[in-house]
Amino acid sequence: MVSTSKIKSVDFYRKIPRDLTEATLSGAGLSIIAALSMLFLFGMELNNYLAVSTSTSVIVDRSSDGDFLRLDFNISFPSLSCEFASLDVSDVLGTNRLNVTKTIRKFSIDSNMRPTGAEFHAGEVLSLINHGDETGEEVAEDSVSLTGRNFETFTHQFPILVVNFYAPWCYWCNLLKPSWEKAAKQIKERYDPEMDGRVIVAKVDCTQEGDLCRRNHIQGYPSIRIFRKGSDLKDDNAHHEHESYYGDRDTESLVKMVVSLVEPIHLEPHNLALEDKSGNSSKTLKKAPSTGGCRIEGYMRVKKVPGNLMVSARSGSHSFDSSQMNMSHVVNHLSFGRRILPQKFSELKRLSPYLGRNHDRLDGRPFINQRDLGPNVTIEHYLQIVKTEVVKSNGQVLIEEYEYTAHSSVAQSYYLPVAKFHFELSPMQVLITENSKSFSHFITNVCAIIGGVFTVAGILDSILHHTMTLMKKIELGKNF
Repeated sequence: MVSTSKIKSVDFYRKIPRDLTEATLSGAGLSIIAALSMLFLFGMELNNYLAVSTSTSVIVDRSSDGDFLRLDFNISFPSLSCEFASLDVSDVLGTNRLNVTKTIRKFSIDSNMRPTGAEFHAGEVLSLINHGDETGEEVAEDSVSLTGRNFETFTHQFPILVVNFYAPWCYWCNLLKPSWEKAAKQIKERYDPEMDGRVIVAKVDCTQEGDLCRRNHIQGYPSIRIFRKGSDLKDDNAHHEHESYYGDRDTESLVKMVVSLVEPIHLEPHNLALEDKSGNSSKTLKKAPSTGGCRIEGYMRVKKVPGNLMVSARSGSHSFDSSQMNMSHVVNHLSFGRRILPQKFSELKRLSPYLGRNHDRLDGRPFINQRDLGPNVTIEHYLQIVKTEVVKSNGQVLIEEYEYTAHSSVAQSYYLPVAKFHFELSPMQVLITENSKSFSHFITNVCAIIGGVFTVAGILDSILHHTMTLMKKIELGKNF
């Protein structure tokens, strides 16, 4: 059996009897400084161990083929009516979706971007409108021509005023003209304006009466509007209320529509047509926009390839004067990818202080054409999108966001002006990886701090002690 003395012989830390040691004031001071230094350095090392460090790299986008990207938007157009506002999406792979309605909502707004009512619903509009067989016929003009001077007089004189807002150069207006005049003649014979006085069929030339057409927010030709005596009153926002007709444009359909409006009205003087009690025209008569602006909001799922989001005036049975179209807009919100809550961004700021600065770069920016650029102005935005992923050390994805740069310009167009957002996804992505620190490395550093400070303090104490001893010997005059 190994004796105790042999085991003691391998002791690295042999003790010196207390009686053989000497405590000094300088040693006490160095001990206190060494202890404080150890405590301070330990705190710094602990903070460094608890802090999260990241590494940033740029790699090829890891998205799978066929992946879709969510596009959220909220854009206000103060001079584009919801009646004709159309949102189209296309890309380089051949996707071409026109007048998307499923995932978007429209709200009428005034020139100050304020909403003027509930969500705008165009209703059931006929995809193929019947214009009748009267095209090209020369007919007498039996509809009454209205101007800015007599328009209010007629709206207050007749319970029902049916008006065709047209432009002589308009193809669809010329198709409508024979049917409109024939219908006006039949209505005039059936409901004599002087004897009956319940309805009048009229027309307004918007090339001559531009102010009148603008007051009624006419942007497409022809626009058939129904004004009801007593209902065309200004609401709380000072906007007029009237209806638009979206049905067939042959003579029979027009006459049938007018008759359905007139029949519920009794032959009583000064009778007000405040509401339509007939259900025959409910599918073709819808509330007309009370203002000339529109806010379009919603989302789209687009392919991860270069593409376009375009907003323009569109109709299969109306013409537009491109010189009068103003595609000014304010981007309230535009972002790509899933919506990320602000508190989520604030939590991840510890990983990357620059995260989330450009995911909504266009938000709140106005792009207004004050007509100083001239007519037919298309406003284009070129967006370059970069995907950013934040990944934990174990491979778990903490967040996936898409940031973009935006460059905007205006261009003169020979065709109908549009607001165009061209987006292109970068083939590279930014990968931010959270780096974990091993506990063993932390313990090693703590031991190095304690041992290093202790050793350095011991060396300094030895130097100081020997220096003071030497000085005392010199003072005593001893030779050594």
